[in-house]
Amino acid sequence: MNRFMIGQYVFFDTKKQHRDFKKNFYGVEACLFKDKEDILELKKVATDGNFNIAVHFPLRSGIAKLRDPQYLSKDAHTLKAAYETIKDEILFMKEVNLSPKYILFHYPKPVVLDEAIDSGLWRFPNESEYYYETEIEFEEFERKSENFFNWISKQGFEHDFIPVLEFDFLNKYIYSTNMLEKLLKKYCNVKLCLDIGRLHAQNMTDKNFSSFDVVRKYSKYAEVIHLSNIKVITKLECNHYPALKKLDPNGGWADVEKYLNIIKHKNENCKILFEHRSDLITDEELEECYDWVNSILNA
Repeated sequence: MNRFMIGQYVFFDTKKQHRDFKKNFYGVEACLFKDKEDILELKKVATDGNFNIAVHFPLRSGIAKLRDPQYLSKDAHTLKAAYETIKDEILFMKEVNLSPKYILFHYPKPVVLDEAIDSGLWRFPNESEYYYETEIEFEEFERKSENFFNWISKQGFEHDFIPVLEFDFLNKYIYSTNMLEKLLKKYCNVKLCLDIGRLHAQNMTDKNFSSFDVVRKYSKYAEVIHLSNIKVITKLECNHYPALKKLDPNGGWADVEKYLNIIKHKNENCKILFEHRSDLITDEELEECYDWVNSILNA
């Protein structure tokens, strides 16, 4: 279980830390903390407990209008602001002597949507968070992606963190071309995050998308897997539900075991972040969740 992680979001939840975090876990991923004091408390607990900290960007809430910087935006002002926001947050971490193992960003941002897909199932707080394929051509998307890879790769080397890109909604520019794989090979310190819940949700709502093919192709580039389950039949239900063995894929749940079996044969070192609502299950079920995932990875 030395690859396992938990998340701490909005504030440092002492109760969650004591209940969810187990001996020999790798670390904690932090996101959207409201108070500097909570960041310092997490840092102290990590030092005392000898575990690692990672950051799901942004570390602090309220630093920008939107949570995710729109670093692929076609708007010059939005694009400039996205890069500045990331740079400022990295400098803040340096100021408080926080050295995250990785900093994670959603990719792509803005996402690119196929007009034929029912995007109403996906939560986009603002229209600036997405383009339709007719609004941004592949060549422009590729160029902007490489610009960001080049820049964030340099930031990673300069500030000693692994840049991690978590797949958001994916379109054919990513799953039907080799563009992204070329960038991952060229900027080899940039890694991926595969979110099982997100992939399952798109698999169930986008007939052109195969989540298992994506996992087979990109698992070797993954630094971390975000693990939770979600039920999808006619709508998205039970988001961030813990990955329990009893959840039947025939009932709309993600086939977690199948995903993990693919991943373990492609990547033996990626971290497993339990990005779930552990408050929905009992202590016994939480232990069963950890034990089941551990047994799959080590079988």
